[in-house]
Amino acid sequence: MREWWVQVGLLAMPLLAAYLHIPPPQLSPALHSWKSSGKFFTYKGLRIFYQDSVGVVGSPEIVVLLHGFPTSSYDWYKIWEGLTLRFHRVIALDFLGFGFSDKPRPHHYSIFEQASIVEALLRHLGLQNRRINLLSHDYGDIVAQELLYRYKQNRSGRLTIKSLCLSNGGIFPETHRPLLLQKLLKDGGVLSPILTRLMNFFVFSRGLLQYINQRKKFRRRWVGALASVTIPIHFIYGPLDPINPYPEFLELYRKTLPRSTVSILDDHISHYPQLEDPMGFLNAYMGFINSF
Repeated sequence: MREWWVQVGLLAMPLLAAYLHIPPPQLSPALHSWKSSGKFFTYKGLRIFYQDSVGVVGSPEIVVLLHGFPTSSYDWYKIWEGLTLRFHRVIALDFLGFGFSDKPRPHHYSIFEQASIVEALLRHLGLQNRRINLLSHDYGDIVAQELLYRYKQNRSGRLTIKSLCLSNGGIFPETHRPLLLQKLLKDGGVLSPILTRLMNFFVFSRGLLQYINQRKKFRRRWVGALASVTIPIHFIYGPLDPINPYPEFLELYRKTLPRSTVSILDDHISHYPQLEDPMGFLNAYMGFINSF
């Protein structure tokens, strides 16, 4: 008699095969609206989605928002209107492989390419020579660090960064605690294709998750950029974050970046502070941006 798990496996295979071919769910009305209000530009033959709102008339201030993993620019929708009351331009994009942007496969996704896409977007909008405020979260924090490194090197064609505000990103590999699902997808194995499809193939792809390895490899480059620049830097932190745990993360951050200011939100705020506590997040950011 065969082992029970073999019989279960044989019974589950046709069900799993059917599931893998189920089309993705329809977009909600809110996401439809977000997409229709945005635009696309082309980067090396790939379509990149972005939002660009004009806010305060006469203000020179521009803020560029960099979203996290595994989501999209829609992460910022709860604070979008509040930002338009302070900035002349509020800009956000879906990184390659995320949201409404193209998702080529196979493709070697990298933080370096995502940073180049941000630069290309600002050139597309004619803002390459303007001073930019960066506001980032999670995965976007690492992209912001690469942009900061390029700015520090004073390379032509790079962004001129006025300020940087990070939030709940694993900028230190040694204090980052990836979720079990992230580990399984990043490292591969027989479960990876199944988990990938179950959790939306185009979001949870092994290629996108390689940023975790890149962060370890280029720690000196990216953390060094944060530690060496003189622009205002701030960190907004939801302390219940299981990926960047309290107090280990915060202790290392303050030790490594003593010049940076920090806003700690309420104890119940976790990894997505701009969604969990949009007013607290917005107030913290405005307090920082109005301080210089």
